Amino acid sequence: MSHYNQMVIRQRKWMLYLLALLVLGAGFSSYPTIFLGLLLGSSASFFNMWILQRKIRLLGEAVAEGKSVYGIGTFSRLAAVGLAIVIASRFEEYFHILAVVAGLGTSYCIMMLEFGIRTFTAKGKQLE
Repeated sequence: MSHYNQMVIRQRKWMLYLLALLVLGAGFSSYPTIFLGLLLGSSASFFNMWILQRKIRLLGEAVAEGKSVYGIGTFSRLAAVGLAIVIASRFEEYFHILAVVAGLGTSYCIMMLEFGIRTFTAKGKQLE
């Protein structure tokens, strides 16, 4: 399995673990609107991460074959963000709008965290 596929699988696992924690927080904490907002934003963020990873894989395959690619899914990712914001603003009694906005950035935090961990563990392996 390629390094890219392993990285994609790790990032998806981490996002699913985070979503599971947010579901538990929404169910058992005294702040369900905040956790539901984080859950909604993180779900949209997970969808955006999935689209981005898929489009990047297709871009890499097209470049390797010498073909061109139409785009990397920017419009669909922006539409998902817009939909999450519309849902949160329509159902304000269930979702905290700032938590939704914070949740929208979770996939990027996961990607940076995974990159940092893999970079520092790779440096440790090279030094040995």
